[in-house]
Amino acid sequence: MSVTRNDVLYMANLARLNLPDDEVELLARDMNKILQYIDLLNNIDTEDVPPLEHVIEPDEHFRKDVALEPLDHDLALKNAPDADADYFRVPRVIE
Repeated sequence: MSVTRNDVLYMANLARLNLPDDEVELLARDMNKILQYIDLLNNIDTEDVPPLEHVIEPDEHFRKDVALEPLDHDLALKNAPDADADYFRVPRVIE
């Protein structure tokens, strides 16, 4: 499969893009390179490769999920720019 100039113009029209002629040719060339690389990847034998949940090992990069003591109520409100006795006050955003 190959991307033609007309394909690029069609996609640009769908995206409501006005592309100069030199960019149309450049995009067609780049898209064809991407498709060639995808074909190369499709030829790789992955039959014996187990699927991954994460690219990195979670134990190495994520902190342990440990329950801690909750923040004291007065301490939490201490740095609030505007608070009443029990709550943070925030500006109204919905009229």
